[in-house]
Amino acid sequence: MADRLKVGVLGATGLVGQRFIQLLHDHPWFQLEVISASAEKAGMKYSEATRWIWSTPLPSSVADMRLCKLSPEKFKGLDIVFSALPSQIAGGFEEKLAKMGLTVVSNASPMRLEDDIPLVNPEINPEHLKLLEVQRRTRGWKGVIVKNPNCTTAILTLSLKPLLDEFGLKRVRVATMQALSGAGYRGVYSMDIMDNIIPFIKNEEDKVRDETRKILGSLKGERVKWLDIGVSATCCRVPVLEGHLEAVFVELEEKPSDLSEVIKVLETFEGLPQKLKLPTAPDKPIIVRSEVDRPQPRLDRMAYRGMAVTVGRIRWDEATENGLKYLVLGSNTIRGAAGAAVLIAELMKAKGII
Repeated sequence: MADRLKVGVLGATGLVGQRFIQLLHDHPWFQLEVISASAEKAGMKYSEATRWIWSTPLPSSVADMRLCKLSPEKFKGLDIVFSALPSQIAGGFEEKLAKMGLTVVSNASPMRLEDDIPLVNPEINPEHLKLLEVQRRTRGWKGVIVKNPNCTTAILTLSLKPLLDEFGLKRVRVATMQALSGAGYRGVYSMDIMDNIIPFIKNEEDKVRDETRKILGSLKGERVKWLDIGVSATCCRVPVLEGHLEAVFVELEEKPSDLSEVIKVLETFEGLPQKLKLPTAPDKPIIVRSEVDRPQPRLDRMAYRGMAVTVGRIRWDEATENGLKYLVLGSNTIRGAAGAAVLIAELMKAKGII
């Protein structure tokens, strides 16, 4: 236990913060030392300050931990800080921690698209972590900031990467059915979403377009050359608690010989986290279901502890040259948020970056 890295969580009482607690409380490599929340909760026990919403019990080892106020000095001496802060306060505070010499792995959206900030989906673009050398040099920071993707983008890009590598991509269109947990506990009023679908999520479609092209891009010198393809998204909020379901339409550079080739490419895909056998890495990052009515959020969102995505209904898209269409589903709070961040930190430790 003594050689575990000391870590903290910013925004520990929110939905993504609770996922961090689930993943870190008994982690083999990380020791949870500091948790923080809003000012009015500072000093309270975690169990008193948190409305725990997940079906697994609140970990007993964290229940009596005291929440600290959001102050940089509270995090001195930690090896890693995981951020689930709201976007409006995340950027400035995370920068303060990086200047102090801390490694920040953040789920918050600010800075994701900046040239020297790695935006990492671990199975897809671990080489983008080389940008940290540029970040330290150009910003003069002792520490670093790494971002995990928007939840929708994380799920989408994991399904796109093997197709890109094997067949090439020309164009991607996606229509998403996004769970309520993606908006936070108070994000959507019950009277707005019950018996309803909301066909708009602020800023989401731009995030999917831009983050997908950056994540799938290649590292050229000291910056990422974004993948030069068209990406178009329509994002909707649906009355599902957890798990984003996405209908994907892609135009490939080369048409596969048949659908069995596509299935094999997806099922056999593995990335560096699988090769390194990282603790949070799913054995298979992509699961393919053959049933005509899968994937479904309630049945498939927790595949490999929520760290795998599930693909189904793979078929040709006759309306598009070399067209393919399928559905992909993943846990938006685990694979799309806290789990991706923890996997990034494990990757950094394994590669000697931390």
